[in-house]
Amino acid sequence: MAGKRSDARQKMVVAARELFREQGYHATALSDVLKRSEAPRGSVYFHFPGGKAELATEAADQHTSELLENITLAAAEATGPADLVRAYLGLARSNLVASDYRQGCTIAPLVLESDGLDDVAGRSFTLIIDTLAGHFATFGVPDAHELAHAVLAGVEGALITARALRSTAPFDAVQTVLESHVERLLK
Repeated sequence: MAGKRSDARQKMVVAARELFREQGYHATALSDVLKRSEAPRGSVYFHFPGGKAELATEAADQHTSELLENITLAAAEATGPADLVRAYLGLARSNLVASDYRQGCTIAPLVLESDGLDDVAGRSFTLIIDTLAGHFATFGVPDAHELAHAVLAGVEGALITARALRSTAPFDAVQTVLESHVERLLK
């Protein structure tokens, strides 16, 4: 029985992540999460007694954790900061394209649409920035935090505009500008 509970909980988190990325926080009803996850109706308040906000927090935390793992893996394979920039942008680009331009960021809707989840989003974005900055510093980038802020802002902006335009052109532009900036930083 415990395995089923854990399975239903995780399925709801995955469904919430997908739905927040596709349609936003406000447009996602708990009934949508239950339908997509195929979890029993009573599961929401059993696993998430804090309701939608608690589910959103867990979805953001899992999204962030997965993203931090991907950043660390990309940094391990990168030969320099420009490689890491390309890898991070490439991950967001490929996820968006794979979803047929339907899925943006899990975290952004929590800032834009919810009351009281700004701290969750802020914590997630801070972890991403700090992780990127740590890797950039390892590569010898001065002002590593500044670059990390620019990279995150570039990805978030590219996700929105690429989704609206149904084009990867915003990612290409951000990548060109950031790579040029990295070159200047390393001179």
